[in-house]
Amino acid sequence: MRKIFLCDLYRGEIRTSQTVVSSLLQTMDAFMFFTLFSSMFLTINAFESKCPMVKCSHGGPDIRFPFRALGQQPQHCGNPGFELVCRDNTTMIHFPTYGPLVVKSISYDIRKLSLLDPKSCVHEVFLNLNLSGTPFQYYYLLKNFIYLNCSTRLSPSFDEVSCLSGSRHHVYTVESSLPIPVSCRPLKAIPIPFSYSPYLADNSFGLELTWSMPGRKDFEEQVGSCVFQSKAGPKSGCPNITLDKGFSIVHVLSGEAVSMILNILLCIFVVTTMMISIKICNSKKVDEQTENENLL
Repeated sequence: MRKIFLCDLYRGEIRTSQTVVSSLLQTMDAFMFFTLFSSMFLTINAFESKCPMVKCSHGGPDIRFPFRALGQQPQHCGNPGFELVCRDNTTMIHFPTYGPLVVKSISYDIRKLSLLDPKSCVHEVFLNLNLSGTPFQYYYLLKNFIYLNCSTRLSPSFDEVSCLSGSRHHVYTVESSLPIPVSCRPLKAIPIPFSYSPYLADNSFGLELTWSMPGRKDFEEQVGSCVFQSKAGPKSGCPNITLDKGFSIVHVLSGEAVSMILNILLCIFVVTTMMISIKICNSKKVDEQTENENLL
């Protein structure tokens, strides 16, 4: 009897130990998941508190890295050359060689900046806008055209740029390979996305730009994650941006990166839940086996 009692006591201690270990493992798994999720949540909140997303109007585009709204976001929230201005509830960007253009939309995932010309003359923008020295390029492929200033109207096969023409001069865009008519003189030969057409909008058609990140090549595509910057200097290829204090996020996740991180978090949650469920089931099986042995 004494041996049976000691055996039962020993088995009871083993069962208690297994239950304690199982509970500890479950607690550790839950703690690790909570820590990971909390860190991501606090990271996003930390960025939003230092670099809040801005809109110039209710239906306006979101302004976030690499863009920033002058006077509304700190300097480290955007890159040089990406400054936007809110004017009369309208999002504007200024180019020194032309002037202000209206920002219609910003597609961060495909890096597309759609613009409107407040003067409703896209070809005046094409004729004068110089994107060298800026982080922007035309979104569409370019083709070489020549702007002609003609003293008389050309044949109907040529489309006159009405917003650039007057009663005594007539402006046309022609392919650079075509001969120049006698009554015309070339104004400028320049690569542009589209020639003039009276059937296309005069304020926006073809006025889309894309951008590259200054000082780094396709950074978002190579890294695809938040980058942290401290007073000690840049980390993980982050540009040398001066911050006011402590740590701050200086690069906002693109739409694809956000989706990827959310999917990873979901997978971690599912895997953690499955591990906890398996351990609970194993613990119950051990308890049942121990009870069966005790009955024997």
